[in-house]
Amino acid sequence: MKRDFVSFPITNFQDTKSRLLDWGNRFDVCCLLDNHQYHLPHHRFECLLAAGSLDSLAAPAGNAFRKLDLFSARHDDWLFGHFGFDLKIETEGTASSHPDHIQFPDLFFFVPEFVIELQQDRIRIGSRNAHQEKILAEIFRLPGRVIYGSSGPIEAKHAFSQAEYKDTVEKIRRRILRGDCYEVNFCQEFLAQEVQADPLLLYRQLSQLSPTPFGAYYKTGDKFLLCASPERYLTRQGPLLLSQPIKGTWARDLSDPARDERLQMQLLNSPKDRSENVMVVDLVRNDLSKVCENGSVHVEELFGIYAFPQVHQMISSVAGIPLADKSWVDLVKATFPMGSMTGAPKKRVLELIETFEKSRRGLFSGAVGYVTPERDFDFNVVIRSILYNTSSRFLSFTVGSGITFYSEPEREYEECMIKASAIKKVLTG
Repeated sequence: MKRDFVSFPITNFQDTKSRLLDWGNRFDVCCLLDNHQYHLPHHRFECLLAAGSLDSLAAPAGNAFRKLDLFSARHDDWLFGHFGFDLKIETEGTASSHPDHIQFPDLFFFVPEFVIELQQDRIRIGSRNAHQEKILAEIFRLPGRVIYGSSGPIEAKHAFSQAEYKDTVEKIRRRILRGDCYEVNFCQEFLAQEVQADPLLLYRQLSQLSPTPFGAYYKTGDKFLLCASPERYLTRQGPLLLSQPIKGTWARDLSDPARDERLQMQLLNSPKDRSENVMVVDLVRNDLSKVCENGSVHVEELFGIYAFPQVHQMISSVAGIPLADKSWVDLVKATFPMGSMTGAPKKRVLELIETFEKSRRGLFSGAVGYVTPERDFDFNVVIRSILYNTSSRFLSFTVGSGITFYSEPEREYEECMIKASAIKKVLTG
């Protein structure tokens, strides 16, 4: 059945977005993707909501990509969902035996009941059964929200003490020195138990403190992702396939604009960050070359410096023309997990990640996004995110950094704390 879209004018964008999120949260499955009014290249939607599920696929790692290909072929419609980090067993042959406290499926996609696009002056409501006016009225009605409440400040415990973290960085540097790899994305989880909190409130606070171009509020039953990601993993827009890895992070100084500008230039000229970034660019070029036309893979931008609320980031853009015989699932499978969250060479680094990290990444380091009926798509990298299971009452967030031979353990630890700062402020009030 065809999905019809009807457009309506709006007068207050922020109020409408808030109401839209309240309305979407009433469903067992919903996904709000929010650009937060960044004007970056290749962004197609300012704010996109999928709510309700007409059909869905939840699959464990093993044969999940194949199942998704078949699921996609059955549905000539929008799809929303996620890829978990442990799908790496299908792409690189590496499994994890560590605990996963939040328990998102390794892969989940759904055909939404409603697809709603929000722009500055209008809202477009897509439904198979029409009644768009009724949906609009519901959105602007006071919502009957489910409030989980809050038990006060939430203290999440480190997986590593500061001394353990620094010692592990040194162990990784020794592995690099002996030639095992060039770079390792090393992460540490912060975990809280017996948490009773309102996911929607946490997301709103996180978005207010740290608005980013790949923000997401993602709900599948009792599991929530509250995401403030600045990073795009992979997008296809017609004949263009594009990845935009982030490597290089420096704290901002919003109290001193002149110093903040100097910090930008220090990041741009940092030998360690540039070498880290170019290694990931080479890895992404190699991944894209597996599914793109010969000679089409190229670097659109190298060492771009972008400012976000907490940090400056070094972002590069790698693009190519995908082969005509490759499905959208093929394009993801060939490049997953993304190079910015693994390191180089990818397979060996994934083995080292299993050796040195203490918990399974789950949805962290995975991707959330959408697929259009034409099979264009856009997926983020799940970083700077809170993950919460309301049934088990586990809440976690994970941060990491790229370790090279030139890494200084103290500075790597500080970078992790900078990345965690917005989330810690939200959780502790």
